[in-house]
Amino acid sequence: MSLSADLEALVRSIPDYPKPGIMFRDVTTLFQDARGLKLSVDGLADAFKDQKFDLVAGIEARGFILGGALAHVLGLGFIAIRKKGKLPHITLSQEYALEYGVDSVEIHADACKPGQKVLLIDDLIATGGTAEAGIALIRRLGGVVAGAGFVIDLPALGGAQRIRDQDVRVETLLEFAGH
Repeated sequence: MSLSADLEALVRSIPDYPKPGIMFRDVTTLFQDARGLKLSVDGLADAFKDQKFDLVAGIEARGFILGGALAHVLGLGFIAIRKKGKLPHITLSQEYALEYGVDSVEIHADACKPGQKVLLIDDLIATGGTAEAGIALIRRLGGVVAGAGFVIDLPALGGAQRIRDQDVRVETLLEFAGH
């Protein structure tokens, strides 16, 4: 089997969550499987093997799991991009649109230095709003988002292309049709 087929078999699909008409792609089942987690982390590392980074940034919460593991594999430090009010020191905040309102994420004001190359990681890219907010935060600190990696892409929602349109290389390990 291919990497994407192996991973797809481990992702649980939950219809009508969090609202009717949405097919939620749950990666917790993939993370529970030792081989699945390893394939995900190694797959993302392999996808970016031709690039050099200074830091890995993970978006709360599943991006912490992947990003922390990937930072370990690559021998890099890790930046946490968290929900508002969760970081204990001076932060920058960035709002982003949701289907039903607005949310925001934060980063420590000293999370990276100007010019540092950052690899942004999350479990899934849908509309791209959260990833765009993470990119904006890193750029506000002077960091360079040199890549963004996701286990799952929902291409019908256009998020990966929105990130590519910002001159960020995007790599994903598998795609699911629909929302």
